[in-house]
Amino acid sequence: MDEIFEKYSLLKYLNVSRETCLDFEKFISMIMKENNKINIISKETAKIEVIRDRHIIDSAQAFEFIDFNSNTTYDLGTGGGFPGIVIAIMIKNEKKNMRINLYEKSYHKSSFLREVSRKLNLNTKVIQRNIFDSVELNSGTIISRAFKPLPVVIDLVFKNFKNYKNLIIFMGKSGKKMLEETLAEWDFEIEKKNSKTSEDSFLLNIKNIKRRIRN
Repeated sequence: MDEIFEKYSLLKYLNVSRETCLDFEKFISMIMKENNKINIISKETAKIEVIRDRHIIDSAQAFEFIDFNSNTTYDLGTGGGFPGIVIAIMIKNEKKNMRINLYEKSYHKSSFLREVSRKLNLNTKVIQRNIFDSVELNSGTIISRAFKPLPVVIDLVFKNFKNYKNLIIFMGKSGKKMLEETLAEWDFEIEKKNSKTSEDSFLLNIKNIKRRIRN
């Protein structure tokens, strides 16, 4: 058990429990098994260590930005469950009262997410639908990882969410330039955090999105 716990040493600052790490390992096993049948993640990254570092640990970084005064968080395009399932695992073991709504268009991935949620006893709702077709949404936190570029996500949240507390979005190598370009069109409060899994990446915690008024 301690050996497993040590594999998640990058998450010590979040006080991640041994039970959480064990659930992470179960989730990885499910991905490895199902990935032989359907494309949950790319075949190139379908190795235990890569899944653990690139997907699980990376996704878990969003946890500290989640608004726990709300009872719902939305994952805009969860794919194989990143970060939605990862956050749901952490919430379960922290015994916090929050449901994660997982948007995923793919039938096969949605079925996989429901199976994972059932086996790990997670408080999730899998919504097999294009998030762009949903309007008047209400959420606490909204999360976007490897879904759409920042300007598209900002526009989506502004138009489709009636109420929300904050947006957490994962940014990659071109993130700094994209952020500057987005701020030319949009105004919002922003908090930046460097990624622990990639020196070229960072996370943004965004609040109060408004469209800039052009003179």
